[in-house]
Amino acid sequence: MRVAALHRFPVKGLSAEPLDAVDLVAGEGVPGDRRYAVLRGDAEFDVARPRWVPKEKCLMLMRDAALASIRARLDANTRELTLELSDGRSLRASLASEDGRSRLAELVASVAGSAPRGATRLVEAGPLSFTDVPENCVSIIHHASVDDLAARLGRPLHPLRFRGNVYLEGGTAWQELGWLGRRLEVGDVMLRPFARIPRCAATSVDPETGVRDASVPKALAQHYGHHDMGLYAEVLRGGRIAVGDRVSLREAPDTGQSGGAMASFLRTARLYARQGVVLARDRLGRKR
Repeated sequence: MRVAALHRFPVKGLSAEPLDAVDLVAGEGVPGDRRYAVLRGDAEFDVARPRWVPKEKCLMLMRDAALASIRARLDANTRELTLELSDGRSLRASLASEDGRSRLAELVASVAGSAPRGATRLVEAGPLSFTDVPENCVSIIHHASVDDLAARLGRPLHPLRFRGNVYLEGGTAWQELGWLGRRLEVGDVMLRPFARIPRCAATSVDPETGVRDASVPKALAQHYGHHDMGLYAEVLRGGRIAVGDRVSLREAPDTGQSGGAMASFLRTARLYARQGVVLARDRLGRKR
């Protein structure tokens, strides 16, 4: 297997930035990934002590499909974010200024269309990025599994529906679901997959058009008996990953291997439980 593509998502819910290579640090995620989020008006957040927040507190694709139509580009050196809309409008503003963040958040909210319950805010993460899990990690997607699901549906599926950081090619479909607790060597980096990623309605949105055109979670359940696509993995050894790097699968250390598998199962179970809570809260909010 090899690395087919690398991506990061500077603003949660907005478009991906392709990367040729990325330097990872043990215990961290992809630098700049989900570094920012647009919070709903009812979300509590202390900018002096930034913390991780659950995705239902943010403008997100699961609820706000139109966000996929926004093209976002971040200049990491100047901290200027450019947003381009499908209707031709665009905005370039600094994330370092309150005015810039306010104007950017207002534009994103205007596209989302869902009631934000107050003024939205564009905020920066602290030690934990705004991924869907309260820990720093990278997400891994196997092209073969996406292609297998697409074949079952009888239509193409863009891999970026699954908003992964590291995309792999080669090997067989769904083999990655057996990697929990094992080790992956990718370039100079050592990764340890720790949980499967349960999928929500965000994956039903075409990342190029912003149209909700496929029921991906339903299709996963119908054809495979689960809602999973991809893995969360922690960085055990830092280094550089580049597109084209070879991926090698290593056995887990002998000590605690069964315990590691059970821990991975429990972490996946917790993600499923949390996904159910998110769906329930979102449905309740829509009824109000």
